[in-house]
Amino acid sequence: MTSSSSSCYHCGLPVPPGSNHSVVIDGAARDMCCPGCEAVASAIVSGGLDGFYRFREKESDRPEEAQPQDRWAAYDLPEVQQQFVHDWDNGNKIASLLISGITCAACVWLIEKHLGQLDGIEKVSVNASTQRAQIGFNPDKIKPSELFGELERIGYRPAPATAANQESVIQSEHRAALRRLGVAGLGTMQVMMFAIALYFGAAAEEGVGEFERYFRWVSLLVATPVVFYAARPFFSAALRSLRARHLSMDVPVSLAIGMAYVASFYATVFGTGEVYFESISMFTFFLLLGRTVEMRARHRAGLASGGLAQLLPMTAAKYQGDDIVHVPVAALVAGDKVLLRPGDTIPADGEVLEGVSGVDESLLSGESALQQKSAGSPVYAGSVNGDSTLTIRITAAGQSTRLSAIERLVERAQLDKPNQVALADRVAGIFVGVVLFAALAAFVVWWQIDPSRAFWVSLSVLVVTCPCALSLATPAALASATLRLQQLGLLVAGGSLLETLPRIGRVLFDKTGTLTRGEPRILHIDLLRANWSEQRVKDVAAALESQTNHPLARAFRAWRGNLIATDLKVHTGAGLEGQIEGDSYRLGKASFVSSEDVSTPEGEGQWLLLGDSLGPIAWIALGDKLRDSATTAVEGLTEQGLSVELLSGDQSAEVERLAGRAGIDNYRAGASPEDKLSHMKQLQSDGEKVLMVGDGINDVPVLSGADASVAMMSAADLAQSRADAILLNGDLEVLPKAIELAHKCRRIVRQNLAWALGYNVIALPLAFCGLVPPWAAAIGMSLSSLIVVLNALRLSRGQEVDENPVSAAA
Repeated sequence: MTSSSSSCYHCGLPVPPGSNHSVVIDGAARDMCCPGCEAVASAIVSGGLDGFYRFREKESDRPEEAQPQDRWAAYDLPEVQQQFVHDWDNGNKIASLLISGITCAACVWLIEKHLGQLDGIEKVSVNASTQRAQIGFNPDKIKPSELFGELERIGYRPAPATAANQESVIQSEHRAALRRLGVAGLGTMQVMMFAIALYFGAAAEEGVGEFERYFRWVSLLVATPVVFYAARPFFSAALRSLRARHLSMDVPVSLAIGMAYVASFYATVFGTGEVYFESISMFTFFLLLGRTVEMRARHRAGLASGGLAQLLPMTAAKYQGDDIVHVPVAALVAGDKVLLRPGDTIPADGEVLEGVSGVDESLLSGESALQQKSAGSPVYAGSVNGDSTLTIRITAAGQSTRLSAIERLVERAQLDKPNQVALADRVAGIFVGVVLFAALAAFVVWWQIDPSRAFWVSLSVLVVTCPCALSLATPAALASATLRLQQLGLLVAGGSLLETLPRIGRVLFDKTGTLTRGEPRILHIDLLRANWSEQRVKDVAAALESQTNHPLARAFRAWRGNLIATDLKVHTGAGLEGQIEGDSYRLGKASFVSSEDVSTPEGEGQWLLLGDSLGPIAWIALGDKLRDSATTAVEGLTEQGLSVELLSGDQSAEVERLAGRAGIDNYRAGASPEDKLSHMKQLQSDGEKVLMVGDGINDVPVLSGADASVAMMSAADLAQSRADAILLNGDLEVLPKAIELAHKCRRIVRQNLAWALGYNVIALPLAFCGLVPPWAAAIGMSLSSLIVVLNALRLSRGQEVDENPVSAAA
């Protein structure tokens, strides 16, 4: 009985006398005031989101009285949605869910088709390898709780895609798979011993009928747990797909096991016909063995990894005056001071105030070497502090961090299902129907030849031709290649990138911030007015550039704040203007700044003109260093037979100089964004496939129009990107490696498809002719799927790709 003095752990309202509602949270029973709070709290805890209670800033609102169908209502709470629902576009959102029970491509098809028919669902993409779903939805038309309810209605077990849930699902899958595999293995060994007695020993004994009946009944007892427990996932998945009026790969498998068991059961009870309990058990064992090995290979390769933002710590050491208190990371805001000890994971983006230390940023950039940080250096959430203590000031927290922006890009990429995968899903579904027809035809033919073998030949056909390998061929390879690219420092943000890269014939580079470091410096100032000083020119230019993201603005960073500019306007490809102390100034190209015909000075660097209403004031020469990796990257692309071209808005001799140093023969100077786009469209109309590499902001039109695009981006710009990939570490040598990997991925996909189809083409006639017993069919199907997965996993390990998937898998 609950005392009247306690308050509800969920909503904070008093618990009525006599109420007996409670939920176990963090190992202790927590009082609840009503069934509604009890239901919501139970859903939060069962969904692995009990951290919500530890780090919420205030009690939740009391829910309406919970009905049985409202068990998912907790996921409609804004505080809970923060962990698995993110903004998408046009007011829509993306929900990231883990879905237990996915076994094949047909499950993917079923989920996508069912959810896609609901009002308010914009897009659904399910990955069979990771069992993750990305669901784009309109929050005004449908709630997250309805998504959970609909998935449960068609037989799946949904959960928010958090790191804790991901680990829990993986562990649960491992334990369940090992239990079922153990039962099937033990049953197979026992039934095989009885079968050997029947085959070789019992027939020699007097009273053979009694021995045969005895061993049949014992075999039935041993095989029954194998069928009803170990093989249960096959039956559950088959029943689910039949209810949805769709044929999945578990249908022929379940038919084979179920029909063989029923026939053997009938033969045992009535003492007539043959029994194949050993074939049933062996068949189930090898199927489960293949799926278990495949599942563990996927998990070990990291293909089922959770969200990046889940790698953040739960708490942070925050300064409150001179004291240090531990607060939830979710409570951090810009301006907070945080202490980082050696080994701490950085909880939010920030700037170093005190200390010098090496920071591991490999999660974000793929760069394994520690990055040295000192006062003024930026640090990013998800990085790990190395050898010394740092004090940082938070500049961005929560959904504003670079890590969260990267995760949103990853989710956007997962929402775009490649054409190859969608085609494989459709083909696999059709192929199941072909398998069932072939099995029926085999039964009819063999009934005319040898009725005693007709049933078992049809079972072999059902099993040996099950298209599991076909459904895994493409998604396994694409997932493996995507993981490898991320390890190299290239974040894939467009689902079709790996399909497009092998067809690329020309690569277009932007100059500033792409081929160059994007860290320009002032080389020279040529004054055109006697009453102006170089310092005054720097101060005015810095004020005008203070609010732009263009890489050239960094050259004036040291003098920002000396003067304040208002009414700033950016004219893309030309320059910018603003008001300083009542006077109007312009900075940029000569044609934009002055109506006079002003000749550009000779000399190294990119020249900008500063002027006011009276005319030109000074020329400013800016210089930038070529990236160390630029020359090697261009050489690598050229060796692959690709044409390389430099497009720049700079009209100076700097373009020609940098192009020469990078080894680029074709270049265009003075190209506006419109000119770049027009030139690219002309190349595409001539039949070329174009890869554009730009700085991500100033090249948005041409990046969006290219067949494939890569952006070199800063933390603040990540969320704005519409590029197909983000180069996180600035290493251009990754580009030829990525294109080479895309070619390897295409070869792997072709190998896998050839193997899967070739195996079925060879196995079907053999099984049809009665040359493949059911247990051998199970081994063949399992090995076929395993070879496809192991062949694909070579991409994630950076292995060379030969032309033989069988030897590669071995």
